[in-house]
Amino acid sequence: MAASIASDAKSAWHARLSHHIVTRLSSLKPPSNVRFENPFRVLGQLNKKQWLFFLVAFAGWTWDAFDFFTVSLTASDIAESLDRTLTDITWGITIVLMLRSVGAIVFGLLSDKYGRKWPFIWNCVLFVIFEMGSGFVRTYKQFLAVRALFGIAMGGIYGNCAATALEDCPLAARGIISGMLQEGYALGYLLAVIFNRALTTTTSHGWRSLFWFGAGPPVLIIVFRMCLPETETYMAQKNMERVSHKASFIRMAKASFKSHWHIMIYLVVIMAGFSFMAHGSQDLYPTMLEVQLEFGANRRTVTMCVASLGGIAGGMLFGHMSDFIGRRLTIIVACTLGGALIYPWAFVRNGGIMAAVFFLQFMVQGAWGVIPIYLSELSPPALRAFIVGLAYQLGNLASSASSTIEATIGMRFPLETLADATIERYDYAKVMASFMGCVFGFVLIVSFLGPENRSADLSVGYPLESQRDEEDDDDVEKNPPDDAEKNTPAQHQGTCVA
Repeated sequence: MAASIASDAKSAWHARLSHHIVTRLSSLKPPSNVRFENPFRVLGQLNKKQWLFFLVAFAGWTWDAFDFFTVSLTASDIAESLDRTLTDITWGITIVLMLRSVGAIVFGLLSDKYGRKWPFIWNCVLFVIFEMGSGFVRTYKQFLAVRALFGIAMGGIYGNCAATALEDCPLAARGIISGMLQEGYALGYLLAVIFNRALTTTTSHGWRSLFWFGAGPPVLIIVFRMCLPETETYMAQKNMERVSHKASFIRMAKASFKSHWHIMIYLVVIMAGFSFMAHGSQDLYPTMLEVQLEFGANRRTVTMCVASLGGIAGGMLFGHMSDFIGRRLTIIVACTLGGALIYPWAFVRNGGIMAAVFFLQFMVQGAWGVIPIYLSELSPPALRAFIVGLAYQLGNLASSASSTIEATIGMRFPLETLADATIERYDYAKVMASFMGCVFGFVLIVSFLGPENRSADLSVGYPLESQRDEEDDDDVEKNPPDDAEKNTPAQHQGTCVA
């Protein structure tokens, strides 16, 4: 009996996998009754509490991005101050990306177990401490140590922010809210560019002033979050745990791992591609403008601001589009158009560079705008903050050496060093263009082959396995279901059936 059930389950799994593969193209077709909704009318569906949840999540994610980009924007200054090479300083970026997965595990589990509120607050407290400490480092070892600790703090915020902003969000507004939330990343980049120009070159402490300033706004975000309650979805989950021992957090977590392990692997793979896309197009770009194109501080600032504005616009538009044409198709369109823009983005040297950086980031962040809701819909409710955050940060881990790879390969293409230059010049544009071409292609292919769960219920009613007692698993052999398909993972959230 047991062998027969196992054989039937294996056959059913193979059938679902075959069906998934042959339907990848047809599943991209939008529903025949789809129509584009006015985004302002869609946003009007959010009530006051839902807006506040979005705003505090957006603020936390924005400042996470600001803190991250303080290093990439001041890398040359830090290298000169600490008497190290630019490649050495990019390891400060790499080590942050490498350790963010630790923070995602710790704060993700805390958020799913104890709520969205207090883990978020303590996460922001660490932001204050480590950003302030970054401004006081005097040696390269101190710099790496502080940034390593900061990486853990940064890793904990994304999953919590996505859950806070999206799990109570009206269905019709998910796409645009996802895009708006994700573009906290681009806004953080924009703010970092602006304040870098305002503080780094105009104050006696230089780049250190930018880090000290960065420690202030998280205090306001902490106060904001303290004034808000837990999300209604999380409170419903806690209520379910109180009324039924079968719905305990441990049981639901175990069931989620059992039924979603293949989805977790897929999410890490696709997030690795997305992280390479973001960091490959942004981390070293300011250095390229300064060192290779010899842009002055003002022109460099304007260029990066234009890029960030393009990203913000793209994230909101493509995020909203994904509610109508689908999450995967939106990503594929953004990657295709982004690939077509690589050449002007990397090699235009006249005024057209502004349009190139605007539209390249429009496509990069357009694809990214789908990610918060795409990950949330594929994740089990009991571990939403954990899985969303961990997939995101493991993707960052895989791409952690992006800027170091580009900087190192760039050294193979030296350019003529000017007489008054203090840093050697390399052809970073050639390396970045090749790098981004590969990344866009990878993300497009993985998205095409991947699953989608658009409009999935983000409530706490499943996975179905979490409703069972442990003894019930033993009874399956004795009383097999009449219809095995009813109890297969194909009916649950986040399966490989599009």
